[in-house]
Amino acid sequence: EAKRVAEELLGDLQRLNAEYVNYRKRVDRDRDVARDGAVAAVLEALLPVMDDVHLARQHGDLESGPFASIADKLEATLGKFGLGRYGEPGEPFDPTVHEALMHTQAELAEGTTTTTVVQVLQPGYRMGERVLRAARVAVADPVG
Repeated sequence: EAKRVAEELLGDLQRLNAEYVNYRKRVDRDRDVARDGAVAAVLEALLPVMDDVHLARQHGDLESGPFASIADKLEATLGKFGLGRYGEPGEPFDPTVHEALMHTQAELAEGTTTTTVVQVLQPGYRMGERVLRAARVAVADPVG
């Protein structure tokens, strides 16, 4: 009788332990999801600032001086949280990461067989693999 009770209690203890382990995994996963969501929300709120920094760099306003240093530090800090800019002319158009705002006629590199980005109107941003904002682009189709 005592052996049966001991086996029953051991089984209960093992089930309880398995439930606890599953609970801890779920809590850890939920915490990571909540953290990533909060970081993404802050990064999305800063995208207009990053657009201004990007435009200032393109116009040569951030080549030197204190604002160039601040912009560099801001980009480096946000990069530590996984923020990255993407979108370059010549990339194949991918509707999962690009938003085509214009469809134009353009000369593409010889041998191009897919719709291609010819101009980036507004860069896209990612946090790791998660797209925070699609790159807004102009595209052209290959001739033929």
